Amino acid sequence: MNPIPYNWQYLPLLLQITVAFLIGAAMVTASWFVGRHRNTKVKLDAYECGIVAVGDARGRFSVRFYLVAVLFILFDVEAVFMMPWAIIYRKLPEITGNRFFGFWEMLVYLGFVAVGLYYIVRKGVLNWSRDKADL
Repeated sequence: MNPIPYNWQYLPLLLQITVAFLIGAAMVTASWFVGRHRNTKVKLDAYECGIVAVGDARGRFSVRFYLVAVLFILFDVEAVFMMPWAIIYRKLPEITGNRFFGFWEMLVYLGFVAVGLYYIVRKGVLNWSRDKADL
């Protein structure tokens, strides 16, 4: 009996990737042929906000806009880290053997977050009333 070559073990993975790619390509191609492509006045109107677009879409935004967006993501990730901790908080003494380990662990984490928030406030990132020349 001949053993199966090592490289053949990757054949199922290769087939799965190929099938996934082909299904995606088939869906896009089918939607192109089946869907209607008529640009009517209703389709070209403003979509969600109802405000008609004015000016160039490539206008410049303040750097503070991007900084606030990044800060939002950071604090959102903070909440994502706190949720599992809050769920298993009562079970941590059984796992670690220490009653306050989880509490001090989260306190240190929130301390780092507080230091970051203090730094952000001191730098004036959240102060939108400053003059644009200060950037």
